[in-house]
Amino acid sequence: MPNQARIREERIATLAASQHGLVTREQIIDLGISRSALGRRLRSGRLRPMHAGVYLIGPIELDSAAEMAAVLAGGRAARLSHTSALRLWRMLVVDAPRPVHVSVPGTSRSRPGIVFHRVSALADVECALVDGIPVTAPARTIADVAGMLGRREIELAVAVAERNGLIGAEELARLPDRYPRRPGMALLRTLIGEQTGPHFTRSEAERRCLDLLHAGGLPRPHTNVAVGPYELDLFWPEEGVAIEMDGWKHHSSRAQFEGDRRKDSWLRARGIEVIRLTWRQITRDAIATAVQVGQTLALAKVRQIR
Repeated sequence: MPNQARIREERIATLAASQHGLVTREQIIDLGISRSALGRRLRSGRLRPMHAGVYLIGPIELDSAAEMAAVLAGGRAARLSHTSALRLWRMLVVDAPRPVHVSVPGTSRSRPGIVFHRVSALADVECALVDGIPVTAPARTIADVAGMLGRREIELAVAVAERNGLIGAEELARLPDRYPRRPGMALLRTLIGEQTGPHFTRSEAERRCLDLLHAGGLPRPHTNVAVGPYELDLFWPEEGVAIEMDGWKHHSSRAQFEGDRRKDSWLRARGIEVIRLTWRQITRDAIATAVQVGQTLALAKVRQIR
């Protein structure tokens, strides 16, 4: 292969690697591929159409290729948005939703498998880049989905965003005033008003954890049990094992962190083994978490027999 042609192929491969294996018609022509050569690559299967003017290089479709392809199909100012952005930010743990949602400033357009949302020009603070994919920022994403999802899903998304440091309490509180005409702002304002500290997502996290324990065949614990000056989220009194679920809000103060450690020490001094679980452990590492809890309960029984 002549040196110039080899350099061109290397540039195409580098570009595709930065875009989840994808290139656009405009990009590949800008890199020196003629229209006739582009047609030959399509006929030979070296390029596989994902959307009009958007091609996958090679036969393997990467995990986020559909999202990247949709954004590329929307043009340079397009951003992954709504529930698709919610999933990319991992604020809602679901299988890849279809169709893919993309926000595009200016004129609307149509592509199979994509829902284009016509929006005003997005400000820089409303845009971000996640794993190379242009996407709406967390706050804008929550504002977009507030009118699409139910109360439970919005509550979970906001809780995960706060816990993972994607959005602060002050920015969250400003959202209804920042986007007053968007659907769902009344619900979001209500949820914000109900956020009174660590109980914001407590009921949902407890429910998820109880479902996990049931699926693993583990005994059902008591919930919200008072022990001395403390309340335990989940508790097996006979085994002396408790579960405390971290992360209703992002730990933003040393005092809160140290308070949790004092609680753990007080309980362990009285023979109660404490397991601290995060939202991620409950929802995304469910099998490993169930095994951990099961092993802790089994060891507690062995200690009692001895």
